[in-house]
Amino acid sequence: MNILIIGGAGYIGSHVVREFLDRSHKVTVFDNLSSGLRENLFPEAKFVHGTILDYPGLLSVCRGETYDAVIHLAAFKAVGESMEKPEKYSVNNINGTVHILNAMAESGIKYMVFSSSAAVYGSPEYLPIDEKHPLNPESYYGFTKLEIERISSWYDKIKGMRFAMLRYFNATGYDVKGRIAGLEQNPQNLMPRVMEVAVGMRKELAVFGNDYDTRDGSCIRDYIHVNDLATGHAAALDYIIKNDRSLTVNLGSETGTTVLEILNAARNISGRPIPSRIEGRRPGDPGIIAASSKLAFELLGWKAQYSDIDTMVRTIWEAYKRNGIRT
Repeated sequence: MNILIIGGAGYIGSHVVREFLDRSHKVTVFDNLSSGLRENLFPEAKFVHGTILDYPGLLSVCRGETYDAVIHLAAFKAVGESMEKPEKYSVNNINGTVHILNAMAESGIKYMVFSSSAAVYGSPEYLPIDEKHPLNPESYYGFTKLEIERISSWYDKIKGMRFAMLRYFNATGYDVKGRIAGLEQNPQNLMPRVMEVAVGMRKELAVFGNDYDTRDGSCIRDYIHVNDLATGHAAALDYIIKNDRSLTVNLGSETGTTVLEILNAARNISGRPIPSRIEGRRPGDPGIIAASSKLAFELLGWKAQYSDIDTMVRTIWEAYKRNGIRT
């Protein structure tokens, strides 16, 4: 197939590009490089520099070749920033996605896989969170992801387009074969911050709360290896094409990993001390968040293969070492 991957130079996007190339698909990457990196581009894939906010330019790209599908990974994703700058997230995430949908409709591209988020659920009412869980986003970022899902469902009904909405929490790790060169820009998640302490970019790691009702007192979060997410994107596209129907599924670990488990694994694997300090709980931080991926297994045959803690930590540590960062 011929696939247009929007946001394909970013952290998750570059791994998704690599997965589709490994499956012998033709790939074009469309990216404005605001957070993506040129070193994450592969010579086998065509690259077009552009933004989803430029509708004529996006439409020209969509019409430039006969694409079978679009993979959309171009949304802003910083939860805290979204609460400070909702207008930025409205324009890029919502308006930008409408541009993608309209360009697809005008160009006759029927299928899209969208990198959604489990942030659409809000605080868990039960665990693990499945796709029937109430939708109650608690950040503007989560709201934009849910709004994109809702808008896309209308294009399904009206235009006959088909969508795969993939809801997941925290992507982590790096390509298990070491083929992704550039580090994630301005990471917000725990594991990159642990690595920044390990290599001397930060003095210490703040652990928010050690008195939760969990196996070691620290928060449990759902971490998925980015290679597993990449295979999920490919499996989801195959599904919506084969079945001519849209799909919404979680990609989750089901059990989750504690903050202290990640910290201890990082110390063991890196051989670095990684100083840390315990701080009070952050307001609104649930003790446990984990998503069920039962439906993804039933419909897609998808199951996480690389999301054990050692593989996640080892591959991200190797990525930081490859970048020549030293204390």
